Amino acid sequence: MTLHIEEEGGQKLPIDWQDTARLVVEACLEQERCPYEVEIDLLLTNDAEIHKINLEHRGVDRPTDVLSFPLADYPAPGDFSLVEEKSAEYFNPETGELMLGDIIISKDKVLEQAEKYNHSVKREFAFLVAHSMFHLMGYDHMEPREAQEMEARQNQVLEALKIPR
Repeated sequence: MTLHIEEEGGQKLPIDWQDTARLVVEACLEQERCPYEVEIDLLLTNDAEIHKINLEHRGVDRPTDVLSFPLADYPAPGDFSLVEEKSAEYFNPETGELMLGDIIISKDKVLEQAEKYNHSVKREFAFLVAHSMFHLMGYDHMEPREAQEMEARQNQVLEALKIPR
C-alpha cells in the first residue's frame, strides 16, 4: 500500500496521526478483502481550506470534517470484481497499484469533534479515516440501510484496532 500524506496549516494533531492513518487504512482494506495493492492520497488541512474544496466540488458553502474522492466505480460496495476491466483508468501504470482516491480531513474538525463527542483525538481521526476509506471502496450512507452497513463496518475496524469511542 502506498499512502501519500500531505499536511498543511499550522494546527498540529497531538497524536501520531501518520501511523494511525496507515493502521486504519490497512485494516479497512483487509476487512474488505481488497485483492490489490492500493494507492491513496491523504491531505490534512484546516477548516478554511476544506471549506473551499467543499464549495468547489460539492457546492456546499461550509467546512466539513472529511471529504472523500473515490477514483473507481464498483458494481456494489466493496466489490472489486470489475476494476481490472478499467485498468488504464484505475491502476497506476508505474506501480500497478489500484488508485482508490483522495481523503481530505480538517484537523480543526478532528479536534472540535473529539471534544464534542467526548472521545480521544485519535479515535476521531481514526473514525474519519475509516469513514472515508469505505467511501473510497464504494460505500455510502444516503439511505438508512446503507448508513447502517457503513457504520457497522467502520465500527468493526475501530474495535479490531482497539480504538474505542
